[in-house]
Amino acid sequence: MKKIGIIGGLSPESTLYYYEKFVEFSRKMFSPSYYPEVVIYSVNFGEFEKVDWDKRTRILVNAATSLAKAGAEIIGIAANTPHKVFPLVKKSVNVKMISIIDVVGKEANRRNLRKLLLLGTKITMEDGFYAAELKKFRIEAKTPEENERKEVDRIIREELTFRDFKSKNYLVKLIEKYSNAVDGVILGCTEIPLVIKEKDVSIPVLDSAALHVRALIEEARK
Repeated sequence: MKKIGIIGGLSPESTLYYYEKFVEFSRKMFSPSYYPEVVIYSVNFGEFEKVDWDKRTRILVNAATSLAKAGAEIIGIAANTPHKVFPLVKKSVNVKMISIIDVVGKEANRRNLRKLLLLGTKITMEDGFYAAELKKFRIEAKTPEENERKEVDRIIREELTFRDFKSKNYLVKLIEKYSNAVDGVILGCTEIPLVIKEKDVSIPVLDSAALHVRALIEEARK
């Protein structure tokens, strides 16, 4: 098995979810008590939030480089928004990196989901990098209205990153509002799966974090 490296801390809560899924999937895929080796580099989220994207890229490159030096043979960034600069980070190391957006796109194709509601941070929903990558898989990304995007972003930053789930009903109602216009919903922020599960809504759910963890493990076993 190859050693897995995870760039975490973006936020810490979603990194905890990644590790929970890592344990859950390992127990299903391997013999009892067998877990692939994993190294987690937890970025200081407070520092990351305060700086521009040039400095954020340097933080992520440093994390990826550190993981490679620690022996990681496969690396994933445990967050969607930082994939804005994924190509730059990927170029910085001679280690295979798995993109969370590619994983989502492949799963959507596998399930024949062509038009998807994208929920995430304001940057993920509005910057265009996520939708552009999904187009490579012939998938159209639809985002909520501007006021709804602002509220989803606020919920992520002020609530979900601190495991405050009081806005679950708002998120469920938002997904249901668009349910007749899309084939499914992308939980395109790794904190959203902490509160929204497939059983909560009437359309297919793509849990980007869980899909990413499974892809990392499957790559490690090759």
